[in-house]
Amino acid sequence: MLRSYRVSRLFDGHQWHQDCTISLSGDKVVALGLDNSSGAEKLDGMLVPGFVDIQVNGGGGQLFNESPDLHCLAAMVAAHARFGTTAMLPTLITDDLAKMAAAAAAVSQALAQKLPGVLGIHFEGPHLSEPRKGIHKREHIRRLGQAEMALYCREDLGVRLLTVAPETVHPEDIRQLVQAGVKVCLGHSDADFDTVQAALAAGADGFTHLFNAMSQLGSRSPGMVGAALAGDARCGIILDGYHLHPACARLAFKAKGVEGLMLVTDAMAAVGSSERHYPYFGDVLYRDGDRMTDKDGRLAGSALDMATAVRNAMAQMGASLEQALQMAGLTPARYLGLDGGGLLQPGMKADMVLLSNDLEVKQSWIGGQMA
Repeated sequence: MLRSYRVSRLFDGHQWHQDCTISLSGDKVVALGLDNSSGAEKLDGMLVPGFVDIQVNGGGGQLFNESPDLHCLAAMVAAHARFGTTAMLPTLITDDLAKMAAAAAAVSQALAQKLPGVLGIHFEGPHLSEPRKGIHKREHIRRLGQAEMALYCREDLGVRLLTVAPETVHPEDIRQLVQAGVKVCLGHSDADFDTVQAALAAGADGFTHLFNAMSQLGSRSPGMVGAALAGDARCGIILDGYHLHPACARLAFKAKGVEGLMLVTDAMAAVGSSERHYPYFGDVLYRDGDRMTDKDGRLAGSALDMATAVRNAMAQMGASLEQALQMAGLTPARYLGLDGGGLLQPGMKADMVLLSNDLEVKQSWIGGQMA
């Protein structure tokens, strides 16, 4: 069934179209352009490609680690769709093997049932550096073993992304993971520049939450931050106003550009929920605005949503609206190898967001269906 919408402004991922009609059939865009017929439903606002978030720990009051099941995934998708995210990688924080297997089973089930918005899975850990672990639990941090390798190499998990500290994972293991189709990001690491370079040479091609939980840039010790800024690998970045200073955000934007940075939320259960306290491995996390902390006041993920990240990219980085939208959609879609992701063009999936003039989300569509 053909459905058409007419909107005063439409961003197709590269350029704006004025007074534009977009036509959908099934889950695809089939036509784009000026259409003066009266059959199109008029939308008030600007239509843009849906946002792609590669690091989502929770939402809607649910944390993936606490409830690694289909119900949790559906709650996360619904919560983040309210803020423009139409595709995500549910992210499991460092945990034991049983919890990792349960999370993998939930994602496999979600993909088999075609749950809208779920692309695959992101394992953030457990092969991390203890000095840079953040809120990850020390008792679950460990070396990469055969059981974990077998889990990562499963082919029923969609897009598979793994964050590792390169000082804990041998380059040959990174090479094996990449050959198996796993995207390897570097993070939660105290590695020196040369160790990072060896991991990149082995096939790692991304960095998890740039500047946070990684060895910093020094004049004679560039660290992981220096390797990330100087190289070509793409970097996730958390623009909640707490994880990094706006000057660091501007530096990253100047060094990496719109094609090198991906807006991520690192969202915990708080997004889409009104609660102020959330369980976490037997402890409690606390929400204050977009800031999430543990009982000791350490940052513990965020309560950031992608629409706010887009607005913050403009305010903190000095990015244009078009650049902010690309960092929220096209750049992460290309990093994950999503065919047509981040684009509203004929033949592409109809993942789209209607924004008000002040960049608040009015409506989201996943595969042409209202979310």
